[in-house]
Amino acid sequence: MDNQSKITLHQYDAVVARCKDLYVKKAADYGTSWRVLRAVSIVDQIYIKAWRIRQIQELESQLIDDSIESEFVGIVNYGIIALIQYFLPKDAPIELAADTAKDYYEARAEEVRALMLKKNHDYGEAWRAMSQASFVDLILVKLLRIRQIIANDGAVKVSEGADANFADIVNYGIFALILIGEEE
Repeated sequence: MDNQSKITLHQYDAVVARCKDLYVKKAADYGTSWRVLRAVSIVDQIYIKAWRIRQIQELESQLIDDSIESEFVGIVNYGIIALIQYFLPKDAPIELAADTAKDYYEARAEEVRALMLKKNHDYGEAWRAMSQASFVDLILVKLLRIRQIIANDGAVKVSEGADANFADIVNYGIFALILIGEEE
Protein backbone atom coordinates (compact mmCIF):
# COMPACT_ATOMS: atom_id res chain seq x y z
CA MET A 1 0.00 0.00 0.00
CA ASP A 2 1.46 3.34 -1.04
CA ASN A 3 1.71 6.32 1.30
CA GLN A 4 -1.36 8.13 -0.12
CA SER A 5 -3.46 4.98 0.33
CA LYS A 6 -2.30 4.75 3.95
CA ILE A 7 -3.27 8.39 4.51
CA THR A 8 -6.67 7.78 2.93
CA LEU A 9 -7.27 4.71 5.07
CA HIS A 10 -6.35 6.64 8.22
CA GLN A 11 -8.69 9.52 7.23
CA TYR A 12 -11.44 7.10 6.25
CA ASP A 13 -11.25 5.23 9.55
CA ALA A 14 -11.25 8.49 11.53
CA VAL A 15 -14.41 9.68 9.75
CA VAL A 16 -16.15 6.35 10.33
CA ALA A 17 -15.16 6.42 14.01
CA ARG A 18 -16.67 9.92 14.32
CA CYS A 19 -19.88 8.84 12.59
CA LYS A 20 -20.11 5.70 14.71
CA ASP A 21 -19.60 7.71 17.88
CA LEU A 22 -22.65 9.83 17.03
CA TYR A 23 -24.65 6.71 16.11
CA VAL A 24 -23.82 5.11 19.48
CA LYS A 25 -24.70 8.29 21.39
CA LYS A 26 -28.01 8.61 19.55
CA ALA A 27 -28.72 4.95 20.27
CA ALA A 28 -28.24 5.73 23.96
CA ASP A 29 -30.73 8.61 23.67
CA TYR A 30 -33.31 7.03 21.36
CA GLY A 31 -32.63 3.30 21.37
CA THR A 32 -33.02 1.72 17.96
CA SER A 33 -36.20 3.57 17.07
CA TRP A 34 -34.87 3.72 13.48
CA ARG A 35 -35.77 0.03 13.21
CA VAL A 36 -39.37 1.01 12.34
CA LEU A 37 -38.20 2.82 9.21
CA ARG A 38 -38.90 1.11 5.91
CA ALA A 39 -36.34 1.37 3.13
CA VAL A 40 -38.21 4.18 1.39
CA SER A 41 -38.29 6.18 4.63
CA ILE A 42 -34.52 5.86 5.02
CA VAL A 43 -34.13 6.93 1.40
CA ASP A 44 -36.26 9.98 2.17
CA GLN A 45 -34.19 10.85 5.26
CA ILE A 46 -31.00 10.75 3.22
CA TYR A 47 -32.70 12.65 0.39
CA ILE A 48 -33.70 15.47 2.75
CA LYS A 49 -30.12 15.79 3.99
CA ALA A 50 -28.59 15.69 0.50
CA TRP A 51 -31.15 18.14 -0.87
CA ARG A 52 -30.47 20.54 2.01
CA ILE A 53 -26.75 20.44 1.23
CA ARG A 54 -27.53 21.15 -2.42
CA GLN A 55 -29.76 24.09 -1.47
CA ILE A 56 -27.05 25.56 0.76
CA GLN A 57 -24.50 25.13 -2.04
CA GLU A 58 -26.75 26.81 -4.59
CA LEU A 59 -28.09 29.60 -2.38
CA GLU A 60 -24.74 30.11 -0.65
CA SER A 61 -26.63 30.76 2.58
CA GLN A 62 -28.49 28.91 5.28
CA LEU A 63 -30.85 29.75 8.13
CA ILE A 64 -30.51 26.58 10.21
CA ASP A 65 -27.24 26.18 12.09
CA ASP A 66 -26.68 22.49 11.23
CA SER A 67 -23.58 22.39 9.05
CA ILE A 68 -23.08 20.69 5.71
CA GLU A 69 -20.58 18.50 7.53
CA SER A 70 -23.22 17.33 10.03
CA GLU A 71 -25.58 16.54 7.14
CA PHE A 72 -22.92 14.33 5.54
CA VAL A 73 -22.48 12.55 8.89
CA GLY A 74 -26.23 11.94 8.89
CA ILE A 75 -26.05 10.59 5.33
CA VAL A 76 -23.30 8.17 6.33
CA ASN A 77 -25.20 6.98 9.40
CA TYR A 78 -28.54 6.61 7.64
CA GLY A 79 -26.76 4.75 4.83
CA ILE A 80 -25.30 2.29 7.31
CA ILE A 81 -28.68 2.01 9.05
CA ALA A 82 -30.18 1.16 5.65
CA LEU A 83 -27.62 -1.60 5.21
CA ILE A 84 -28.30 -2.93 8.71
CA GLN A 85 -32.03 -3.00 7.95
CA TYR A 86 -31.41 -4.61 4.56
CA PHE A 87 -29.61 -7.57 6.07
CA LEU A 88 -31.64 -8.04 9.26
CA PRO A 89 -34.30 -10.74 9.16
CA LYS A 90 -37.85 -9.42 8.85
CA ASP A 91 -38.70 -10.76 12.33
CA ALA A 92 -35.76 -9.08 14.08
CA PRO A 93 -36.90 -7.10 17.13
CA ILE A 94 -37.40 -3.35 16.90
CA GLU A 95 -35.34 -2.67 20.00
CA LEU A 96 -31.80 -3.96 19.76
CA ALA A 97 -29.35 -4.04 22.63
CA ALA A 98 -26.83 -1.20 22.44
CA ASP A 99 -23.92 -3.59 21.91
CA THR A 100 -25.81 -5.47 19.21
CA ALA A 101 -26.68 -2.24 17.38
CA LYS A 102 -23.03 -1.19 17.58
CA ASP A 103 -21.87 -4.59 16.30
CA TYR A 104 -24.25 -4.35 13.34
CA TYR A 105 -22.95 -0.85 12.57
CA GLU A 106 -19.34 -2.01 12.69
CA ALA A 107 -20.04 -5.04 10.46
CA ARG A 108 -21.76 -2.96 7.77
CA ALA A 109 -19.13 -0.21 8.01
CA GLU A 110 -16.39 -2.81 7.53
CA GLU A 111 -18.12 -4.14 4.40
CA VAL A 112 -18.38 -0.62 2.99
CA ARG A 113 -14.72 -0.03 3.83
CA ALA A 114 -13.73 -3.21 1.96
CA LEU A 115 -15.69 -1.96 -1.06
CA MET A 116 -13.90 1.39 -0.87
CA LEU A 117 -10.52 -0.35 -0.86
CA LYS A 118 -11.43 -2.34 -3.98
CA LYS A 119 -12.77 0.70 -5.81
CA ASN A 120 -9.82 2.86 -4.76
CA HIS A 121 -7.54 0.19 -6.20
CA ASP A 122 -9.34 0.21 -9.54
CA TYR A 123 -10.19 3.91 -9.81
CA GLY A 124 -7.23 5.30 -7.94
CA GLU A 125 -8.30 8.18 -5.78
CA ALA A 126 -10.31 9.93 -8.46
CA TRP A 127 -12.77 11.04 -5.78
CA ARG A 128 -10.14 13.44 -4.43
CA ALA A 129 -10.57 15.57 -7.58
CA MET A 130 -14.36 15.66 -7.22
CA SER A 131 -16.35 18.58 -5.89
CA GLN A 132 -18.64 18.47 -2.91
CA ALA A 133 -21.47 19.30 -5.33
CA SER A 134 -20.69 16.15 -7.32
CA PHE A 135 -20.89 13.99 -4.21
CA VAL A 136 -24.31 15.44 -3.44
CA ASP A 137 -25.51 14.93 -7.00
CA LEU A 138 -24.28 11.33 -7.05
CA ILE A 139 -25.98 10.65 -3.72
CA LEU A 140 -29.24 12.05 -5.11
CA VAL A 141 -28.91 9.87 -8.24
CA LYS A 142 -28.31 6.77 -6.10
CA LEU A 143 -31.38 7.62 -4.00
CA LEU A 144 -33.56 7.92 -7.09
CA ARG A 145 -32.23 4.56 -8.27
CA ILE A 146 -33.04 2.99 -4.91
CA ARG A 147 -36.57 4.42 -5.06
CA GLN A 148 -37.03 2.77 -8.45
CA ILE A 149 -35.65 -0.53 -7.15
CA ILE A 150 -38.09 -0.35 -4.22
CA ALA A 151 -40.94 0.41 -6.64
CA ASN A 152 -39.88 -2.73 -8.56
CA ASP A 153 -40.08 -4.80 -5.34
CA GLY A 154 -36.29 -5.05 -5.25
CA ALA A 155 -36.00 -6.61 -8.69
CA VAL A 156 -33.19 -5.49 -11.00
CA LYS A 157 -32.33 -6.89 -14.41
CA VAL A 158 -28.78 -5.71 -15.01
CA SER A 159 -28.08 -3.23 -12.22
CA GLU A 160 -26.74 -3.38 -8.70
CA GLY A 161 -29.30 -3.75 -5.94
CA ALA A 162 -30.32 -1.27 -3.29
CA ASP A 163 -27.60 -2.49 -0.93
CA ALA A 164 -24.81 -1.64 -3.39
CA ASN A 165 -26.31 1.82 -3.94
CA PHE A 166 -26.50 2.45 -0.18
CA ALA A 167 -22.85 1.34 0.16
CA ASP A 168 -21.85 3.86 -2.52
CA ILE A 169 -23.83 6.59 -0.74
CA VAL A 170 -21.97 5.86 2.48
CA ASN A 171 -18.62 6.05 0.71
CA TYR A 172 -19.54 9.31 -1.06
CA GLY A 173 -20.48 10.79 2.32
CA ILE A 174 -17.22 9.64 3.88
CA PHE A 175 -15.20 11.02 0.96
CA ALA A 176 -16.96 14.37 1.28
CA LEU A 177 -16.18 14.42 5.01
CA ILE A 178 -12.51 13.61 4.35
CA LEU A 179 -12.27 16.50 1.88
CA ILE A 180 -14.08 18.87 4.27
CA GLY A 181 -11.58 17.89 6.95
CA GLU A 182 -8.68 18.62 4.62
CA GLU A 183 -10.08 22.09 3.90
CA GLU A 184 -10.15 22.98 7.60
